[in-house]
Amino acid sequence: MLYDWIKALHILAVISWMAGMLYLPRLMVYHCDAPAGSPQSETFKVMERRLLKAIINPAMGVTWLAGLWLAWQGGWWVAPWFHAKFALVLAMSGFHGFLTARVRDFAEDRNTRSARFYRVANEVPTLLMIAIVILVVVKPF
Repeated sequence: MLYDWIKALHILAVISWMAGMLYLPRLMVYHCDAPAGSPQSETFKVMERRLLKAIINPAMGVTWLAGLWLAWQGGWWVAPWFHAKFALVLAMSGFHGFLTARVRDFAEDRNTRSARFYRVANEVPTLLMIAIVILVVVKPF
C-alpha cells in the first residue's frame, strides 16, 4: 500500500515539475522582449525566480526521491525500459540545470539568447516527457 502512495506522490511531483519546466521557457520568451531594467523585466525576474525556487526545484527533488524509491521497491533497476527512462530523466534534469543558469542570466541582465531560442527550447521538456511516459506505460523493451 505504501508503494501506491509513493507512486501517487511521484506522479504529482512529476506533474508539478513538468508544469514549471514548460512555463519557465515561455516566461523567458516574453522576458526577451522587455528592456533590461524596465518594470516588465523586473517583474519577469521575480516570476522566474519564484517559479524555479518554489515549484520547479522542490518538485524535481520529490520526483527524484520518490522515483528512486519506486525503482528500488519495484525492482525496476534491471528492466531495459527503466534504463532508457533513467537516461531521459537525467537529460530532463540537465535541461533543468540549463534553465536555472538562464534564470541567473536574466536576473543579472546578461541574457544573450533570442525569444526564438526559448520558443525552441520550450519543446525540449515536451519531447522528453512524451518519451518518458511511453517508456513507463508501454514498457516497449
